[in-house]
Amino acid sequence: MASYSPKYFKMSVASEGVLLVEINRPPANAFSEAAWEELGATFQKIGEDGSVRVVVLASTNPRIWSGGIDLASFATFTNDSTGPSDPARHALYSKRYVTRFQAAISAIENCLHPVIAAVNGAAPGLSIDIMTAADIRYASSDARFSIRETVLGMAADIGTLARFPKVVGNESLARELALTGRNFTAEEALSIGLVSKIVPGTRDDVIKAALETAKQIAKNSPIAVAGTKHLMLHARDHSVQENLDYTATWNAAMLMGPDTSIAYKGTRKGGPPPVFPPLEKLSGKL
Repeated sequence: MASYSPKYFKMSVASEGVLLVEINRPPANAFSEAAWEELGATFQKIGEDGSVRVVVLASTNPRIWSGGIDLASFATFTNDSTGPSDPARHALYSKRYVTRFQAAISAIENCLHPVIAAVNGAAPGLSIDIMTAADIRYASSDARFSIRETVLGMAADIGTLARFPKVVGNESLARELALTGRNFTAEEALSIGLVSKIVPGTRDDVIKAALETAKQIAKNSPIAVAGTKHLMLHARDHSVQENLDYTATWNAAMLMGPDTSIAYKGTRKGGPPPVFPPLEKLSGKL
């Protein structure tokens, strides 16, 4: 795998093809501008690394997954006196800032490889933006969540309002949680579909469960896995027929690779398990 040296994230290879990325900004893993910029840049680099097959996004903090936005950083932006002075130009300045922020979080969704969020402890505000950009979400039994932005006097603008209603499939409940800003537990998160599994225990337990799932995914064809993620995102944002047409075109190209043949041979009784070429050996520099 390529070398990474981010300041606010701890990186380690958990197993072959599985990269563990842990939010690491003490004391509360809150995101300053530098931290979210680094998040976006890191996931862009990960997506270009063909030796990675799955990413687990976790926290180094046993009590907090992420404290959300760093309020000191947010106050600096809202009180910024270096921007344009008139309202119209300042609005364009602010929009550019928010758009950059959105793109940094969307880098998780746009990453070529699937991302599993292993959430423990407190996960308010920006945590929901980050979680809903991931492909799979697990929670430890001590996890607790909230869409906190209305409590802070603003509408969530980094991805929660776009993704959360689609994830949970319940507009009424999505609006209740977004409008009230109330806390909800791991059990409620599971019941509404925000997470697909509650892991009894705390941080270490949910990371272990996420890594086990990541290992299962990493055994599969990286072409098939990357294609499945891409096509499911396309399906979310397009009609059924548009996705069927797009998928037919996609697979017309992807099925020309060796992975389907390798997978078929690997299913033969008594045969060795399939071993798929890493992405960089198929396409050179990604």
